[in-house]
Amino acid sequence: MNLDHAVVAAFTPTGKLRAAINLGNPILANRRADTDQPYGVSVDLARAFADYLAVELELVVFDAAGKSVQAVSEERADIGFFAIDPLRGETIEFTAPYVLIEGFYLVRDDSPIQVNHDVDRPHHRVVVGKGSAYDLFLTRELKAAEIVRAPTSPAVVQTFLEQKLEVAAGVKQQLESDAGKTPGLRLLNERFMVIQQAMGLPRRRGAAAAEVLRDFVESVKRSGLVAEALTRHGIMGASVAPLS
Repeated sequence: MNLDHAVVAAFTPTGKLRAAINLGNPILANRRADTDQPYGVSVDLARAFADYLAVELELVVFDAAGKSVQAVSEERADIGFFAIDPLRGETIEFTAPYVLIEGFYLVRDDSPIQVNHDVDRPHHRVVVGKGSAYDLFLTRELKAAEIVRAPTSPAVVQTFLEQKLEVAAGVKQQLESDAGKTPGLRLLNERFMVIQQAMGLPRRRGAAAAEVLRDFVESVKRSGLVAEALTRHGIMGASVAPLS
């Protein structure tokens, strides 16, 4: 596809496409134990978009969503992979979502908390990954419970256990994996939010660049590339978002 040179330049001010990769969401990105290289759905999409622009790719890797958001907001990265949130939208222009992920609560087996409605009570402490989509969402939604922030999303359950907190909140698959390693934990039986994972770029890059990124996301949903990436990386429980 022939793209306007000005649009390509808007994505590559350093001569490369710098893609922010968040390892704090293991559904979308991880690091290989043998090579220490990042891999996953978001890495596959970053490579596909670099090919789409016909430019060189540079992966800029972070261990938490908040750091990845900050890098794109400050234009230290040119694109990123984020959950859509209005606060992030002040500095980042989002595409439509490409993947939908569920947010769940985790408690101890003997907890009196049985349903989501029980969580937002005085004296309940809910641990979240700092700067994550569910941190931003629950900060707005919870009125009585206290929010405790773990440094990263993968550290949520460890913080929950070490600090003897009442509730852990996070991506369903991450919580299920952690609960499988520690007896005596259970997930509540309904999601508290649907996390809409999208691509984004700094707002200052302009409307034309944003439109190109939006079109790319629709094309990879339509072509099956997103579904193939989820299957290739063994991701269960996440679904391809509908076409916009």
